[in-house]
Amino acid sequence: MADAEGGEKTEEPTRKKLDDALKRGDVAKSQELNVWFGLAAATLTISVFGDGAVASLGQALLRFLESPQTIAVDGVSLRAMAGGLGLAVAAALALPMLLLALAAIAGNMVQHPPLVTAEPITPKLSKISPFAGFKRIFSAESLVNFTKGLVKIGIVGVVIWMVVWPERARVSALTASDVAAMLPVLKELTLRVLVASVAVFAVIAVGDYLWQRHRWRERLKMSLQEVRDEHKQQEGDPHVKARIRRIRQERSSKRMMAAVPSATVVIANPTHYAVALKYEAGMNAPLCVAKGVDALALRIRTLAEESGVAVVENPPLARSLHAVLEVDREIPAEHYKAVAEVIGFVMRRKTRR
Repeated sequence: MADAEGGEKTEEPTRKKLDDALKRGDVAKSQELNVWFGLAAATLTISVFGDGAVASLGQALLRFLESPQTIAVDGVSLRAMAGGLGLAVAAALALPMLLLALAAIAGNMVQHPPLVTAEPITPKLSKISPFAGFKRIFSAESLVNFTKGLVKIGIVGVVIWMVVWPERARVSALTASDVAAMLPVLKELTLRVLVASVAVFAVIAVGDYLWQRHRWRERLKMSLQEVRDEHKQQEGDPHVKARIRRIRQERSSKRMMAAVPSATVVIANPTHYAVALKYEAGMNAPLCVAKGVDALALRIRTLAEESGVAVVENPPLARSLHAVLEVDREIPAEHYKAVAEVIGFVMRRKTRR
């Protein structure tokens, strides 16, 4: 039981723990999912833009094959030729490269929202420590990653063999074909290999993402003591909160008692309730300056008598006012008549005196 409460991490991470991890850039991330997006984008690029890109590049390079002797080799001509060739290559590859870049971004965004943090690039001694590097290289995680790499290579090899082996006769015949006849066959085989790889890697990527997310949450698990400490930090120590509440009550009581001598009347139940009201010309309604029950009510009543403030015993009114009134608030309208009679009585008695 002591181990469970102390160091053993058995509790699911709290929302704050997860948010802190995200702020540090510590997220569940699967490289296999990025690879799958890259393969899917490459397959789409070759199938949609492959012919157009090859035709554009072929047109740009045709001059080098047909009439290389006409190419001027002086400085100005070479710069112009290099610039034109660069523009042609950029135009041919712009859309495919854009699609691959979007795939790389999408592979990260489907795993976690965009983050801006300097934590991963913050200099740390552990990153340059030979001992820490040795531990990372020969850790269980590195062994798992190495095994996964071998398994992936084996799966991809099997997929390529299953696609290419039945077409071995066509592939052998390509050696006697010209380039124009070779390209469509190579494109077809390449697309078939890529489509098969995308299908296989979809299963690998989903499985790896679920595994990485499981390991990430396991790594962020908390002990019971950590949960308690975090709760204290967020909600405050209960002992400190109780002490603050007690101090506030004491200060409020002192303010009330200081206001009792300025009251006009104290309406009391003989032993249980006391409500001190103040009324002056120009006020909308009498104001409650102090109230209390039992010992506090007795203190209010005693201080009022010592200060010459009238004390009127009216148990029903005292209980009713105490239930609905807050200190420094005016009495509600339904008590105007009853309170007015009491204050009128007090005023008349003062006038007679």
